[in-house]
Amino acid sequence: MKFGYFNDENKEYVITRPDTPYPWINYLGSQAYFSLLSNTAGGYSFYKDASKLRITRYRYNNIPHDVGGKYYYLFEDGEYWSPTWAPVKRELDKYECRHGLGYSKITGEYNDINTEILYFVPENANCEIHRLKIKNNSNRKRSLKLFSFIEFCLWNAFDDMTNFQRNFSTGEVEVEGATIYHKTEYRERRNHYAFFTVNSEIDGFDTDRESFMGLYNGFHEPAVVKNGQSSNSLANGWSPIASHSINMDLEAGEEKSFIFQLGFIENKKAEKWSAPGIINKTKAYQLMRDFDNDKKVDKAFRELKDSWESLLDNYQLKSGDEKLDRMVSIWNQYQCMVTYNLSRSASYFESGISRGMGFRDSNQDLIGIVHMIPERARQRILDLAATQFEDGSAYHQFEPLNKKGNDAIGSGFNDDPLWLILGTASYLKETGDFDFLNQKVPFNNGKEAVLFDHLKASFMYIVNNRGPHDLPLIGHADWNDCLNLSCFSDKPGESFQVLSNKEDSQAESVMIAGMFITFAPDYIEICRQRGEEELAREAQNYVEEMKEAIKKHGVDENWFLRAYDYYGKKVGSVENEEGQLYIEPQGFCIMGGIGLEDGLARTVLDSVKDRLDTDYGLVLVDPTYKSYHIELGEISSYPPGYKENGGIFCHNNPWIMIAETMIGRGDQAFEYYKKIAPAYLEEISEVHKTEPYVYAQMIAGRDAATHGEAKNSWLTGTAAWNFAAITQWILGIRADFNGLKIDPCIPKNWDGFEVKRVFRGDIFKIKVNNPEHVSKGVREIKVDGTRINGNLLPVYQDGGEHDIEVIMG
Repeated sequence: MKFGYFNDENKEYVITRPDTPYPWINYLGSQAYFSLLSNTAGGYSFYKDASKLRITRYRYNNIPHDVGGKYYYLFEDGEYWSPTWAPVKRELDKYECRHGLGYSKITGEYNDINTEILYFVPENANCEIHRLKIKNNSNRKRSLKLFSFIEFCLWNAFDDMTNFQRNFSTGEVEVEGATIYHKTEYRERRNHYAFFTVNSEIDGFDTDRESFMGLYNGFHEPAVVKNGQSSNSLANGWSPIASHSINMDLEAGEEKSFIFQLGFIENKKAEKWSAPGIINKTKAYQLMRDFDNDKKVDKAFRELKDSWESLLDNYQLKSGDEKLDRMVSIWNQYQCMVTYNLSRSASYFESGISRGMGFRDSNQDLIGIVHMIPERARQRILDLAATQFEDGSAYHQFEPLNKKGNDAIGSGFNDDPLWLILGTASYLKETGDFDFLNQKVPFNNGKEAVLFDHLKASFMYIVNNRGPHDLPLIGHADWNDCLNLSCFSDKPGESFQVLSNKEDSQAESVMIAGMFITFAPDYIEICRQRGEEELAREAQNYVEEMKEAIKKHGVDENWFLRAYDYYGKKVGSVENEEGQLYIEPQGFCIMGGIGLEDGLARTVLDSVKDRLDTDYGLVLVDPTYKSYHIELGEISSYPPGYKENGGIFCHNNPWIMIAETMIGRGDQAFEYYKKIAPAYLEEISEVHKTEPYVYAQMIAGRDAATHGEAKNSWLTGTAAWNFAAITQWILGIRADFNGLKIDPCIPKNWDGFEVKRVFRGDIFKIKVNNPEHVSKGVREIKVDGTRINGNLLPVYQDGGEHDIEVIMG
């Protein structure tokens, strides 16, 4: 069942009924100010950090779902409704939500009154615009009342939910004309405030939630709206809100426009007070003036759309498959940008309170955005490197406001260091900016270093932390946060005995070993680019040692072992009753080159197909854990088929896609791609539930009661890895240190495809032809009509366009 459709020309997903299987959201903002908005106007806003600078309140996991948002109400002759359907949920005569790139437009019509609300965050502005157009489509004059509503969060979202004994006394607002200022705690420590305004005279306002709602009413029946009259309440403590009321008469066919603006202001200390106790509003006034009429809003909206067009123009695909084209050219890149901005912090599945910016997460996100915003990728790498310890380990998360490591989470995830090599190598391949390696960035302890020192520390951390099988120690966990093998019990075998996480554990990870040999060649090439030949030779020797360790201790019949636990027992082996085959090491060990020459890779991938494949993607482990295994940590705490216990963890499916391309099986790689790509799942939205335009982190596996149901959409490494799998390995166009490599591995029945790829300032228009209908192999490449040797497009950097003709065979 479909709940809407793609409009590729406008780069929008158009939702045609409000009761989607789960709230389908969009993200507004791309720099500092962000807003989440559902298809029925639910959501919340924040500045930089969803935890510490939350502007509006949202109620997670509530009944009914999606409670709290940016709401508007219309009142006429004792009847009221919401133009966005929610929260009143009166059935509308017409409804449509258009989620576009950085904006959403919700249209509703009831009793011949048509409304259109455009929501967006202008480029480089710390505010969001709600432009509301109201049109009388009837043949008679109408008298209406419009009510706005937002609920302020008291900045610190965790404290806002917990510290009521204090918070009910601190809420502080100020009303000036049509502007409601939220200045709670402005007097204490902070120099920031928010405001909600409209470019019209108002007929009333409310700033106290209880006065607006009524103590026992919900968002669907606010007392003020039911009565058709604002109470002009002023919040003194309790729960501050912002609501305006505007009375209007509309002649037949007449339309009026109102521009509401929710803004954030941060003053310097010297600007804190304009007078004792009075906030300095200079910046607020200017921000209001910037968007106070339709002409200015239209200009800002055009600039926003132009910005997204420019970003996406760096990679455009024409394949003849509209679902593939829209994923590659529009939605996958859009999701990569949103995920880069927010890591895993704020979604409808992440509260924005408990998560900062992940070290592992953010490095992976770079592979999906570095072709669009290399300069921002550069800064993110420096921010991440600054949280690294001198021994190469790193804080698992850092705080977006101060860019300091999160002490509550700490370090000890032993895969983290390697991701810095991936992120940095991706940037260097895209830009050729090798001087970046000399950028000064200290270690977490303040010791002076340059970026290359961090890469060396990352590499050597793995070398220096190996276990009894010469495989890398897992620490608290590797990529799979729920596989916690560094555990011991004084009474092994007693399943409910409390375990401890032992720092001197010898638990080892085959997956980290696979990552090491996959990312090490880039580190070695970086050493050589710097003239560090001795370092490169030493690194290659370590790679050979790791490969031998994997071959000797990491292979288990027809696949790779997952790990060894604290007691030295195999994990992911036929010797185990449950959890015999894990997906993660199968992809990485093959990407690292093991099994490509002796046929093992094909055997392993055949086992993956046989044991892990389902109609909705590859499950993480088989068989699932039916009982709790305390020595494995969190993984078996999930019911079978969910999350890491046999769920379809979409993040790691691309590793298998890439491995399939390395043995030349393009049909199989693309089959796996289609199973989890959201555009191909639109027809089963009632099963999939989450948005049909962005990837989810997890889809319930075959042992789950709800096989095929997705969770945790939007902010997931799935976005970047799937973009890499399809663009770099299946379509086969990937940046390398010395040029752009062309190495497709596609389904045999494809005739070819065309890609526009901007690379180091040049525009490559690449046309791939597949006359012999092979999956892999490049017979000939011509650049501007001249045949070149090999399959590496040279770096021209002449700012021009180059026509590339590729003949497969």
